[in-house]
Amino acid sequence: MKSINLTVNGKAVSASVEPRTHLADFLRETLDLTGTHLGCEHGVCGACTLIVDGVPVRSCITFAVACDGASITTVEGLEDDVIVRALREAFSREHGLQCGYCTPGMLASARDTVMRMPDATEHDIRVAMSGNLCRCTGYVGIVRAIQSVIAERKARGLSSPPNPRTRLGPAGSGHAMAMAASGSAATRPAAGVMKPIEPEATVERATAGKSAASQVVGKPQTTLHQSFTVDHPRDKVWAFFGRLREVTACLPGTSVRGTPTDDHVETRIRIKAGPIVAEFDGEADVARDPSNYSGVIHGSAQDARSRSTTRGEIRYVLLEDEDGAATRVEIEVGFTLTGPLAQFSRSSIVHDLARRMTEAFAENLRAGLTRGNRTADAESPAQAPVAELNAASVMLSVLWNRIKAIFRSLLGR
Repeated sequence: MKSINLTVNGKAVSASVEPRTHLADFLRETLDLTGTHLGCEHGVCGACTLIVDGVPVRSCITFAVACDGASITTVEGLEDDVIVRALREAFSREHGLQCGYCTPGMLASARDTVMRMPDATEHDIRVAMSGNLCRCTGYVGIVRAIQSVIAERKARGLSSPPNPRTRLGPAGSGHAMAMAASGSAATRPAAGVMKPIEPEATVERATAGKSAASQVVGKPQTTLHQSFTVDHPRDKVWAFFGRLREVTACLPGTSVRGTPTDDHVETRIRIKAGPIVAEFDGEADVARDPSNYSGVIHGSAQDARSRSTTRGEIRYVLLEDEDGAATRVEIEVGFTLTGPLAQFSRSSIVHDLARRMTEAFAENLRAGLTRGNRTADAESPAQAPVAELNAASVMLSVLWNRIKAIFRSLLGR
């Protein structure tokens, strides 16, 4: 359990919640604020939309602990809001609701639209509200209601309130960064050695002069941390990491295209998930710092079949272990996956999947180190392509282990 402090509808709230508890569940089940409705629970339909730090947020995919220190406003807290009061009247007048299930989320998004877009056209409103789905109205009445409120405010000479959107990023994230800066946030072992995944401006500086396909844009959607130990001295592991052809072959389902250089490699990754076989062709730029045995890899790849793309970066640091006889490898991966295959990055199971992939990489790395710390020969024939990673079988194995763990807990074993 984790203690959090929030301001909900203007009132201070302190509670202990499990890290996995979503904001919508916390508000409904702990605070009895049932005006926040749950629809798809995947962040798609928008029924659960409410306001966090002044901006609309999907509460079904937002963890309550991520909002520690934030200000939350649900539909119950908008009773006296000037814009929402006008929107409620307009929704009723223009027949912008029928069953009403989507209406709380609609009002939160409509309020944001009125505040941000005082000169919005019908097209602008439809685009702005496209993240809120309704199965009843056909949207015509909703659009007219928002148009009428904007027109009425303009006719009365009412200026829009200050726009709370000062930067991109998850609402509430500013509190998390402030906590980290003050040192109150918990840190992982060796976090002082490995820099966290950086925001856009810093990453652009780090990749200056690199290939355009390897540029990382914005903060990653998902960040994972993995650690493992190999029974080889750090200098030997460091030298192996510098041979891109060999270290790339350790990644499950990955093969090298062409001849890598000291700081650039082109790869192909095959992933199979049931009937879907994805083949990502990509490239990566590598920067290494021998002073502290650390490195960063910026890369991107695209699957031509599904048009899914991924961009991200991998940071690693090698730490001496067992008095120098072994090496602990700390890895942090940040990535953004778009396209049809992005659904795999939205599930919590991705953490277990990443752990399995890291275990496979560690085993391949140990085998490569055991074969000897020989120098890669650029003129040697290319290694045979590695068979595609069967993500479906790995995920089924993860699910089966979870089921067994649940039964063990229920049986007290």
